[in-house]
Parts: sequence; C-alpha cells; structure tokens
Amino acid sequence: MTDNDGSPPTGRRRHIARLALFVAFLFGMFYLVAVARVIDVEGVRGVIAATGPAAPFAYLVVSAVLGAIFVPGPMLAAGSGLLFGPLVGTFVTLGSAVGTATVTSFLGRRAGRESARGLLGAQRAERIDAQIARRGLWAVVGQRFVPGISDALASYVFGAFGVPLWQMAVGAFIGSAPRAFVYTALGASIGDLSAPLAYTAIAVWCATAIIGAFAAHRGYRSWRGTRPEPEAVPEDCPEPGK
Repeated sequence: MTDNDGSPPTGRRRHIARLALFVAFLFGMFYLVAVARVIDVEGVRGVIAATGPAAPFAYLVVSAVLGAIFVPGPMLAAGSGLLFGPLVGTFVTLGSAVGTATVTSFLGRRAGRESARGLLGAQRAERIDAQIARRGLWAVVGQRFVPGISDALASYVFGAFGVPLWQMAVGAFIGSAPRAFVYTALGASIGDLSAPLAYTAIAVWCATAIIGAFAAHRGYRSWRGTRPEPEAVPEDCPEPGK
C-alpha cells in the first residue's frame, strides 16, 4: 500500500516526523534566543572589542553563528556599527549575513532536504528544482528585501528545498546589502539619531521595504501563473456508466 505520491505510508510518516522535529527545534531556538534573550549580546560585544585589531573579523564570525541561532540581525548589525563605524561595520555586517545564510542553508539541506522531497513526491520535487534553477538566486534576493521575515528561518527553508549554497551566498550578499547599511548606520548614529547618516539609513530602509513588497507581489503572481493547469476532460468523453 502506498500514498498518492508513491511513497509507503511508514516512509511518509517518518518524513513528517523528521520535518516536525526540525521545525520544533528551530522554533525552540527562535524563542530562546530572539524572545527569551538567553544570550547576552552586550557581553559578546565586549569580548569582541577586547580582541583589538582582529575585532572586525572576530565579530563577523561570531555574529554569523549567532544569526544562525536566531539572534536578531538588526541587533548584531547595530553592534557592528557601534563598534566599527558605518563603513567597516557595513562590510562586517554584510559578511556576517552571507555567513549566516550559508550555514543555515547547509544545515537546512542536511536536516530537511530528503524529507521535503519525500513528502512532495518526485514530480513536484522536479518542478521545484526547475524553478530553483531559474529563479532560486532572485528568490533569495527578494526575500532579503521583504521586511519582517527572519533571514535565518528563510535560509533554513531555502536549504530544505534544495537551493544551492552558491545561490544562497550570492543572493544574501546582494539582497542584504541595503539593510546591512541601514542597521549598521543606525547603530553608528545611536548617539545622534538626528544626524544625516540616520536619516539616510531610514530613507534606504523605506525604499527597500517598498521594493520588497512589490517584488513579493510580483513573485507570487508569477508563481501562480506557472502552476500546472488541471487536465481538461474531452467534451466527447462518455460519462461513467453510459
């Protein structure tokens, strides 16, 4: 006995259990780190600052790991601006965003790729692979422009659906650049939010949000337009029983 996609029921249940466990782990981490704040980001910042000339590189690596366990990106970027200023801080934040995207995508691929394909079935999985080959990079870029979506969580999902690591890295670099500047500049301007740099950062954030909303709407319409149509029944086909 098999399910509609041809996989045995026991195998399907195993895939569902594995994905449910993975999702529960991610949301547990999100709650502990982003909501309960079990990690002292200020303390981490102080330790990094004490490393001297290596501080930018150390902060890049540490914040990439912290981002992967759902420490909010704006908080890490603001810390980068506060420690290193708007110029160096922006590059540190951008490198951290690429590192987080690569790590989370890799983990998502290893933990959820097999089960996601098993639940989708071979036919749907092949269609998604074709979509990723054509639009995977720009899907990552577009997601980074949409406000309110956790980049780490989205990267885990991208990885589970099989987006290649190079698309994740390049897409995160392109898509994260505006917000990397925004939050880093705001962190660097924390002492004077009326400075021109702060106003520039806010203007860039607003423009990015508008572009992201437009791109999300257009991407959704494009996805709906590429869904396979149901097979048409010939008009002269006799009804069952006649």
